[in-house]
Amino acid sequence: MLVARSVALFAVAALLEIGGAWLVWQGIREHRGWIWIGAGVIALGLYGVVATFQHDANFGRILAAYGGIFVAGSIAWGMIADGYRPDRFDVIGALICLAGMAVIMYAPRTH
Repeated sequence: MLVARSVALFAVAALLEIGGAWLVWQGIREHRGWIWIGAGVIALGLYGVVATFQHDANFGRILAAYGGIFVAGSIAWGMIADGYRPDRFDVIGALICLAGMAVIMYAPRTH
């Protein structure tokens, strides 16, 4: 159950961080205005809050593991929001990052 909760928290964090960064990008690069930028800043702040709900108490471990989710999530976001088409190296790289995330976060440890 802890793994499922952790994965769900990572997914919510990814939506907030990637979505927030995308909103800021749209606000600045696509000239959509301050409302988009502000919404992005709020989403990015909420990402930081969601990360604190992970069970593991080690900030560095949580952020390192989240990096794998961020990489794969960014590619998925680009596909959905911007029509980006990843090549096989993008997919392989994302899978490697997800495997690294799983090792960092869910490997059995003795405490």
